[in-house]
Amino acid sequence: MCGIIGYTGKKQAKQIILEGLAALEYRGYDSAGLCVRGTDNKFNTVKCGGRVSELAAAADMVDLTGTCGIGHTRWATHGGPTKENAHPHTSESLILVHNGIIDNCLDLRRMLTEEGYVFLSETDTEAVAHLLDREYRACGDPAEAIFRTIRLLNGSFALAIMFKDRPGEIWATRRDNPLIVASAEDGSYLASDIPALLHHSRDICRPEEGVAVCVRADSITVTTPDGKSAPAKLERIDWNVGTADKEGFAHFMLKEIHEQPDAVRRCASHRVNAAGLPDFTVDGIDPSFWTSFDSIAIISCGSATHAGLVGRYLIESLAGIPVTVNTASEYRYDPPATVGHTLALAISQSGETADTLAGLRLAKSNGLLSAAIINVFGSAIAREADHVMYTNAGPEIAVATTKGYSTQVAILALMAAQIAYARGKMTAEAAAEYCRGLVNDVPAAISAIIARRDEIKALSAKIYNNSDLYFIGRGPDCPAGTECSLKMKEISYIHSEAYAAGELKHGTLSLIEQNIPVIALATDKRYYDKMTGNIREVRARGGYVLLACEPDFAHPEEFSDDSFILPAVPAVFSPLVSVVFAQILAYEAALIRGCDVDHPRNLAKSVTVE
Repeated sequence: MCGIIGYTGKKQAKQIILEGLAALEYRGYDSAGLCVRGTDNKFNTVKCGGRVSELAAAADMVDLTGTCGIGHTRWATHGGPTKENAHPHTSESLILVHNGIIDNCLDLRRMLTEEGYVFLSETDTEAVAHLLDREYRACGDPAEAIFRTIRLLNGSFALAIMFKDRPGEIWATRRDNPLIVASAEDGSYLASDIPALLHHSRDICRPEEGVAVCVRADSITVTTPDGKSAPAKLERIDWNVGTADKEGFAHFMLKEIHEQPDAVRRCASHRVNAAGLPDFTVDGIDPSFWTSFDSIAIISCGSATHAGLVGRYLIESLAGIPVTVNTASEYRYDPPATVGHTLALAISQSGETADTLAGLRLAKSNGLLSAAIINVFGSAIAREADHVMYTNAGPEIAVATTKGYSTQVAILALMAAQIAYARGKMTAEAAAEYCRGLVNDVPAAISAIIARRDEIKALSAKIYNNSDLYFIGRGPDCPAGTECSLKMKEISYIHSEAYAAGELKHGTLSLIEQNIPVIALATDKRYYDKMTGNIREVRARGGYVLLACEPDFAHPEEFSDDSFILPAVPAVFSPLVSVVFAQILAYEAALIRGCDVDHPRNLAKSVTVE
């Protein structure tokens, strides 16, 4: 949440910062600002409530000549989305931007007010600016001032700072929030996330927590709290520039929907060996690992939790070991009791999700073995887990996840087969057939659904004008329904819920009125007879039923108002297929309703605050 960009070098900073903010707008978009150090060494700042495009228009009215600057796009926590609350925030000796949240900001504001500091905003960030100013004026050393300041901060942060008497320098530090610095021939960069940097450099460094980083045009230096300084150690990332662009698609979400077949195939095939069996040695995980635990505790938030629900279904069905799926914001305070050897499995697209990171740390402190399913290399969760499985999905820019969810499920599906095979619950022949289906059949099925976008668009026109709708299903369709429902509510703003179809008569039927859409998922023939009964219950009360089913569902037209026949895949893989149908259905409904698909209201991509 919130995006930071900084540049110092040979080029004009203004356009670099604005382009970087546009690339980071998925992290926050309710207000924005930038500051460029002018040729007269003064800070020239422009801020506005609203989107980066509004900031760019305002910036065109101001002289922002200069080669060193910082920018910020905000997702509000303390104070509304106003110009006054937009970053950067200024104190006597410095100006800074901040991603994160300071828990003790009220105490700091009171203390600093008593010392004579005047606050012009409602933000926690302004307290950091004044506190850092106080420490810098006391010691005169940027790194020492940063260390003194962060020792007094409770909470999370990534900070980019320009000191008035240090021209050409940007200082930075972080705790529990992402920060990346990068080096290029034309200068040095820093940002909250890789997409803002891909057009400029792929030689990056992810600073450790609690260090002070000085970014200059020709160098990047890291100073540790003990006063030792050294050049930053750079690594080269292999993401392509095009992966952070729309490449002709109307929205990032639509582009990322189309990327799912390749993403799933790449993610799965990477972990299938020459014998066609699941193999995680590419992740540095020894085969003996899969028999070293008795249960799994998944720790996750949002769509990652829904992927975890699918994972629980698969692992328990195939491998026969118990799995709990824990909402990270609850787990971090009240973790469930564990018996025997439990594997704590954190799932996060960004690898920076604050609650998931805190849950993982708690699990490790309680002696649990840990692993993580992550997309972003070197992220906080990746660094803390004992074992890491990267989804290799590439950058995901749209706030609503698509390929992030799909690749998480793909890894969980392979984990289920790996655990089952390692424990003698699945033969080599069955495991190889399972892997072939995941690597070949599932991507083909996803592609087939994407090719039927026009058909799905016509169905969306029948539901878009409703204020409520429901997803129902049984077996694997229960966890799939939770993600289908989330996609609908988060981008189209239609209130949506998902229920086990058998629960209808236990209360939910009271919500069914004339023409209320109920989307019935039916992908496992074991449940077809029961699902037809549930569908009849809905239609008897006037509900509109859209049936998404497998080709072997007999006479779907007799049980629904409309139907969509999904490509045939084994039921265990159906949550990877039916959800793509729901993604496109939600996308098309959102377009008709005039919603901002890539930037749903009140949401941000990477939730780095509690």
